[in-house]
Amino acid sequence: MLRDAPENRDPEDVIEFGVLNLDKPPGPSAHQVSAWIRDMLGVEKAAHAGTLDPKVTGCLPVLTGTATRLAPALLEGPKEYVAVLELHGDAPVALESVVAEFEGALYQKPPRKSAVARRLRVRTVYDLDVLEIRDRQALLRIRCESGTYVRKLCHDLGRALGTGAHMGHLRRTATTPFDDTDLRTFQDLADALAWWRDEDDTEPPSGDPEAALRDVVSPAERALTHLPSVTIAESAAREVAEGAPVYAPGVLDADDAERDALVACFTPNGSVVCLGRLVGDPGAESGTVVDLERVLV
Repeated sequence: MLRDAPENRDPEDVIEFGVLNLDKPPGPSAHQVSAWIRDMLGVEKAAHAGTLDPKVTGCLPVLTGTATRLAPALLEGPKEYVAVLELHGDAPVALESVVAEFEGALYQKPPRKSAVARRLRVRTVYDLDVLEIRDRQALLRIRCESGTYVRKLCHDLGRALGTGAHMGHLRRTATTPFDDTDLRTFQDLADALAWWRDEDDTEPPSGDPEAALRDVVSPAERALTHLPSVTIAESAAREVAEGAPVYAPGVLDADDAERDALVACFTPNGSVVCLGRLVGDPGAESGTVVDLERVLV
């Protein structure tokens, strides 16, 4: 069944195919946070997009219900962090110039306590800025490739500086396509659910319980704004629902994208149908344009 336009969905439908840009608190694991949200919303499952260690705070998108199938789309984009570099000696005069040398491709081996094999690999640090220096602490802003270990980066910075160092507090401020400008807390979710379920005698600030809930949980299409999009006819979407790829005659419009890029296919009303790989020319008269990876209807 094809979905209504995102803006026309009932709250129940938004919850079943939604995303929450959570401000993760320190303490629980990302897995535990997802389980709490699952239970609060009453959905069968929920999944976080990008693990955060228990002590780390900040931006943690959580997909709800059937939107968990979108998780692969959120794992590859750049991440941004603010970290405290705890120096083991006085900050050297050359600190900023040494830090600047760590922008670019770096070799990293995952730490012993990690969920992946400890093989040497390359990760890219796109931007690395020193925001403030105070005594033996430096506040860093890091924009990096997914899978970069900030703890290891801090250790390597300490060695290069000659003082030794370790990572203090870490907060994620962005994970594509989300950032910290509209984070929501567990309390925000609890309040919105209480208003919507009529379990709270007070009124939400907007006066509209449904609007209050949608302010916290968004239609899942919001998690795909960073991907190239392909608009397909409803007839083509029904074929995709049966497992067929996207053929050229069903394509109505498409963003520019490289061959083999991950793309999101939508119906004209803005409802997502599938994720897939671009394998053909969207402007062709025949042939396969998108091979399916995740069917979402």
